[in-house]
Amino acid sequence: MSFVRTYTKPKVFGTAVVAALVLGALAGHLAKRTEQQWLITTLEKLGDVFTSLLQFTVIPLVFTAIVVGITSLRHLGGARTAARLGGKTLLWFATTSLIAVLIGIGVASIVKPGDGVRVTPSEAAVEKLAARDQGSWQALLDGLIPTNLFSAFSEGEILQVVFIALLIGLAAYALGEKATPFVALTRSAFDLIQKVVSWIVLLAPLGVFGLIGTAFATYGNDFVRPLFSLIASVYAGALLVLFVVYPVLLRFVGKVSPVVFFRKAWTAIQFAFVSRSSGATLPLSRQTAVNLGVDPGYASFAVPLGTTTKMDGCAAVYPAVATIFIANLFGIDLGVWQYVGIVAVSVFGALATAGTTGWFTMLTLTLSVVGLPPEVIATGVAVVYAIDPILDMVRTATNVAGQITVPVLVARGEGLLDDEVLNTPSAPPLLEGDTDRPVTRDREVVPA
Repeated sequence: MSFVRTYTKPKVFGTAVVAALVLGALAGHLAKRTEQQWLITTLEKLGDVFTSLLQFTVIPLVFTAIVVGITSLRHLGGARTAARLGGKTLLWFATTSLIAVLIGIGVASIVKPGDGVRVTPSEAAVEKLAARDQGSWQALLDGLIPTNLFSAFSEGEILQVVFIALLIGLAAYALGEKATPFVALTRSAFDLIQKVVSWIVLLAPLGVFGLIGTAFATYGNDFVRPLFSLIASVYAGALLVLFVVYPVLLRFVGKVSPVVFFRKAWTAIQFAFVSRSSGATLPLSRQTAVNLGVDPGYASFAVPLGTTTKMDGCAAVYPAVATIFIANLFGIDLGVWQYVGIVAVSVFGALATAGTTGWFTMLTLTLSVVGLPPEVIATGVAVVYAIDPILDMVRTATNVAGQITVPVLVARGEGLLDDEVLNTPSAPPLLEGDTDRPVTRDREVVPA
């Protein structure tokens, strides 16, 4: 196995990023104590290069993700029953995302992650922020509607790029087959950008080393508190959704005991926490839904759909908390309409980027809609990336729990939930290589 393949394994790569965080903090602390200018300059350059690489992907990533996502919604059509099930599933996805993002905003407003340390943005970013009155809907409209199609892209006006992408995406959706060549081209462009981003991300340990080192060289140990406040806020918000919101919905809407749910779903949730991958957990998630009594046919539709569009951890709690963290870090006050933008992206953003999105795209979209300059977005995302492996565990566990919960709720409402299977004390879903215990498969309990 090549070094690159080994390095990009989640556990190996996550370890490398965490190691870079620790080494960067030590190098920054050393640079501050000894006043070694060459070390400070080296750390700054490593961070600047990584930030610049991320920055140039922001605008094309936002534009293509929105266009591709909106046009992808056309594929949810079909027979009347399928359309009704799909509509109810998406409605519950949006509803739980709304609850999750409000919890994220609430927790971040109380904890105030990032408060106490001020990172100075570049002069260009300061000028863009100073030119905007972010506290009124008139200012929002002024910054939203472009006067020139190309200047929105060339001048880095993220909100205008979002507006253009929405218009073009909706137009392509309305045109249907006539827009197929354009949609195919845009999808290819999005895939290309994603590939470029994946290459850039390979440099994350170096970027994290430089950025965290620079932060500690500038602010000293005062930078530890903001990072821990971000971790605490994300975990608090995600755990509230996981252990309060979902159980309440299961009890009062799905008429399912939360104890039964967690007993059967715990293996999948635990695996998601460790693996940090909803996709890798998909077979377990789908079988868990079936073990909870969900019709196998509907489970085969809803759970895979949820794997790409149901992300209360990555697409609701986390972007809300991280956006407020980055705003606090740069001393930027968010107005009412910026919070409305955070909510809107969390509720509709994951749906609009169906099958293609991840935490990076969702956070970038959220920061863009809030109206932060690309320089601030790139720097903020790069700083957050330093502790992403720690955050990703609870985000993914929350995602997977939601991907199982919603099919249970919809199945109950549609009469597709088998209470006999639900109340059968079956073992957790069978893992590969584990043949020593019984497992519920579809409607049949397979004996050991």
